[in-house]
Amino acid sequence: MTRLRFFAVFSALVIIMLPPCAAHGQDSTSWLSSLSQARDYIQKRASSYDRSGGNADARPIAAGETLALLDDAGPGLVSHIWVTIASDDPHHLKALVLRMYWDGEAAPSVETPIGDFFGLGLGDYFLYESLPLSVGSDKALNCFFPMPFQKHARITVTNEGKQRVDSFYFNIDYRGYSKPLPADTLYFHAQYRQAAPAKGWTNQWQNNNDSQIEAKKNLDGDGNYVWMEAKGRGHFVGVTMSVLQNQDGWWGEGDDMFFVDGENQPSINGTGSEDYFLGAWDFGNHAFSYGLYGAPVKGEEYAGSRSSVYRFHLDSPITFTQSLRATIEHGHANHRSDNYFSVAYWYQTEPHAPFPALPSLERRIPRLYSVGGPGNAAK
Repeated sequence: MTRLRFFAVFSALVIIMLPPCAAHGQDSTSWLSSLSQARDYIQKRASSYDRSGGNADARPIAAGETLALLDDAGPGLVSHIWVTIASDDPHHLKALVLRMYWDGEAAPSVETPIGDFFGLGLGDYFLYESLPLSVGSDKALNCFFPMPFQKHARITVTNEGKQRVDSFYFNIDYRGYSKPLPADTLYFHAQYRQAAPAKGWTNQWQNNNDSQIEAKKNLDGDGNYVWMEAKGRGHFVGVTMSVLQNQDGWWGEGDDMFFVDGENQPSINGTGSEDYFLGAWDFGNHAFSYGLYGAPVKGEEYAGSRSSVYRFHLDSPITFTQSLRATIEHGHANHRSDNYFSVAYWYQTEPHAPFPALPSLERRIPRLYSVGGPGNAAK
């Protein structure tokens, strides 16, 4: 797919979910052709720049401290977030927790370790490019998801680690509007989940093709890994996910399943994990990164391997009017016991359903577990 087609897909999503006043400048296919047209917003930026006029343009974050990145009244729209971090803490991508609050809500609409939010689900940096998220050289974290708000926006980062973050740099570009956004404007949400490990129903198997594994049926998603659960009206726009294998073999023998508006059986059912992330055949022999999908980290098929993948439904978001439960199997019918870390992204009405409690930092740090099965000796 060419970059022009990428832009067309992304602009279609933006036009769908934003009011005309907000969508005008976000339509990437018209960036050049519309430059001569007047804009109806005030461009703003919240950043870590040195207020003294010097060059100390970063903020430290002490252990246990919360830093406010944005705190401003609406109506408005966050169009871009850029972050880079200098820290001696090897786990700072897991220790720093990003939260976003819209219109004075008490519970955040976004709550996730900062690395996971940008697709770095195993706590390590790597480079990749997608339309809404990217990591540039060397450690530049970028988000282009549009985030509208009516009355107020507050974005914070909390250091849940034991070490001080020496330098946290950020730029948040956002727009201020003089008129309220339409009443049906949906709010951006992102939810972190993990299963470390995702416990399989058996560890008595030798390979993914064992007859007992092949014979197992899963029609209702029982035991699936859950990306997100939401109540209200909205649409699901994608997921980033990382896997640390506890067992040998291909981790991706599992189907995606979406349960829309209280379904007992999924109306959207896939054919395999690599298929959902728009690859094929165990992702082949190399990593890849495209606008809507990718596997920028591709591990080998043995215990200890690490993989990171993403899929964005910008071309056709998955809509729901009452609720959505987005899931994927961990192995066929959930027979494998690997470690999963994910962030789901969606837009919906408020209020949103409560999020699961964020696991402790110790639990968030990826490590191998003794679960039995190929390549793993259970305790």
